Amino acid sequence: MANVASKSARGRTRAQRLETRVTAEQKTLIEHAAALQGRTVTDFVLTSVQDAARRAIEEHQQIELSVRDSQAFVDALLNPRPVNDRLRDTVRRYREATGV
Repeated sequence: MANVASKSARGRTRAQRLETRVTAEQKTLIEHAAALQGRTVTDFVLTSVQDAARRAIEEHQQIELSVRDSQAFVDALLNPRPVNDRLRDTVRRYREATGV
């Protein structure tokens, strides 16, 4: 099938295609939800998927620490351990491997 570019409602050209197979029940549900919002199925699906993708990325980028972990992190920042030979060796190997 030819990949024909189409314009979205905002004027951006849509040149990529994303396909999925769904059950009859899923399709009916999606069509019903889109109709309730007065949107096309394509617009409804794209908006929903984009929102879910953004949430997944945001959740992945956040670090959540327990109270104990937070206290250990702050303690490590405020009271760092002295540099030892193992750390020096690790830094040396890192610099050799990365050229830094």
